[in-house]
Amino acid sequence: MKTSLVTGATGQDGSYLIRKLLSEGRRVCALTRRVSTSNMARITDLKPGVQENGSELVYCVGDLTDSPSLMRVFDEYAPDEVYNLAAQSDVRVSFDVPEYTGEVDALGALRLLECIRQLGLTKKTRFYQASTSELFGAVREKPQSETTPFAPRSPYAIAKLYAYWTTVNYREAYGIFACNGILFNHESPYRGENFVTRKITRAAARIYYGLQEKLRMGNLDSRRDWGHAQDYVDGMFLMLQHDYPDDYVLASGEQHSVREFLEIVFRKLDYDLEWQGHGVDEKGIDRRTGKTLVEIAAEFFRPTEVDYLCGDATKARKILNWRPKHSFDGLIEDMVRHDLELTQHEKKALDKL
Repeated sequence: MKTSLVTGATGQDGSYLIRKLLSEGRRVCALTRRVSTSNMARITDLKPGVQENGSELVYCVGDLTDSPSLMRVFDEYAPDEVYNLAAQSDVRVSFDVPEYTGEVDALGALRLLECIRQLGLTKKTRFYQASTSELFGAVREKPQSETTPFAPRSPYAIAKLYAYWTTVNYREAYGIFACNGILFNHESPYRGENFVTRKITRAAARIYYGLQEKLRMGNLDSRRDWGHAQDYVDGMFLMLQHDYPDDYVLASGEQHSVREFLEIVFRKLDYDLEWQGHGVDEKGIDRRTGKTLVEIAAEFFRPTEVDYLCGDATKARKILNWRPKHSFDGLIEDMVRHDLELTQHEKKALDKL
């Protein structure tokens, strides 16, 4: 049985990846940080031990800022695969905590690769680094592929750029099977509520049930390439099963604005948004009731914005035979359905008080 180590196990991608790996018959070591309040909401249904299909789930404690804890895990489990998904992944927050972002996102990847090197696992352990479309930042060409020059525009993207080149360097210098997955935006019902897509679906559901009056947003005109996290996790897995290591863009190839995402979400809840005003004074008003549902707030704008991201996943399609299974509308439908159900339970609980 192969052993797969997953960092960032409690996050959106980690929760999907653990399920994927267990279905493939792996022993999965889910690395979690020691915290005072539970952060296991996405994986509470995944119990440690041997699973029905013979795979095994092990929870282990470690932190990407603490080399001894990582070395201990590697020494105990000697993983065949490492999927590094852990990160301070909020781009806006990275401007407020740039040093911490660098410690986790940049040096965290270095520490993992050093564990592989120092413990003599360079011929055994395959390494996946979760890179990001934010590397392209102030884009130099459209769409973006593996050969597009990087131009990061945030401390988050800069830290991820360090991790990207560290992964390439350890592949070339030490012969480690190390891959970068340059993933464009991927969402799901498991997405954190501080990310714009989930912020929108969560708020829209709360407005629908009368638990919230309006949604406050930042830049509505940024354009992104959105896909479903479940599809992108499949791509991560394929990279480490291939015959040789390489770097791949995973993307839908479609582009949509934040405004369009927001309008579709509200339309699915029978709202019809009309936009009035400009800049920070712009408002989204429901034509039927005249009620303001969306307002713009200056604090949600980034100091440097990334306006346009759209990926070209031709290489992954040709070499890995990777193709997304979910459509843009299907992704939104999945998220809205989940948050309506979640909010309905929330409302029932409040009504009992």
